[in-house]
Amino acid sequence: LLMGQASGVAVDAQDHIWVIQRPRTLTDDEKAASFKPPRTKCCVPAPPVMEFAQDGTLIQAWGGPGDGYDWPENEHGIRIDHKGFVWIGGNGNNDGHILKFTPAGKFVLQIGKKGPQTNSGDLTRLGRPADTAFDPATNEVYVADGYHNHRVIVFDADTGAFKRMWGAYGKPPTDEKISYNPAAPPPQVFGNPVHCVKIARDGLVYVCDRQNDRIQVFQKDGTFVKEFLVAKETLQQGSMWDLALWIDLPQSFLMNADGANNEVRTLVRETGEVVAAFGRNGRNAGEFHWVHNLAIDSKGNIYTTEVDTGKRAQKFRHVEPA
Repeated sequence: LLMGQASGVAVDAQDHIWVIQRPRTLTDDEKAASFKPPRTKCCVPAPPVMEFAQDGTLIQAWGGPGDGYDWPENEHGIRIDHKGFVWIGGNGNNDGHILKFTPAGKFVLQIGKKGPQTNSGDLTRLGRPADTAFDPATNEVYVADGYHNHRVIVFDADTGAFKRMWGAYGKPPTDEKISYNPAAPPPQVFGNPVHCVKIARDGLVYVCDRQNDRIQVFQKDGTFVKEFLVAKETLQQGSMWDLALWIDLPQSFLMNADGANNEVRTLVRETGEVVAAFGRNGRNAGEFHWVHNLAIDSKGNIYTTEVDTGKRAQKFRHVEPA
């Protein structure tokens, strides 16, 4: 089995690592063994959803088109909710939905629908959604929506009923298109994509406004709190690709995956100050090409995934300071 573009990573309550990848991005020579007759000894595309043990052993793999739901055109993002359900999305041209499955891959719920894109005011569908996050207290799913729309939108995680939504600075969502200029004041609207959403234990909601090189912070009702600019001179696809909250009780730090500069940064959660970083552009172990997502297990180990021609997941072991 061979992995295509790896467009999402998550860690569950058992510290198993979940990766969503894009089998359709493998080239003919990479998937040569899948032809009839096989062209070479290796390889065949892996299923889109892959669950791994800590040592990298593949536990199970599933996913793809099935009855009752629309599998996305281009897989994007995977998260495990507080009840153990697996959520995925897609950012293909006609992807306007997220899907919920059991850990074994049984379909549970679809929110939104496929088809031509509409706008950020549409409550019947999403707009190439990038990421999800969950609030156990209210059983809600928050969606970073996304590559077409410019909003955060919240639904009931069991029924899919709409709850609320907002745009940049907590204002009503707008589809205004902007060109990011680091010398200008921060844009008043989200750029594309709205690429991640995270909920901290203290109730603050962190949103990746990737193109605009920033994190915006909100209360759960969409009230704007503050924003941080990170690597604000980055013009090529932006610096804010993904975030993960650190494992200590106050969640003191944010880990930031930056697929343009190809590094993972440690930010002070309170201020956004960059205090450490690792990685660089490259193909060797520990280097990155379009590092797209990251996740942290209970021991502080970090897992990353790469898209474009990166097509891999990596594990970085947490080592306590001497």
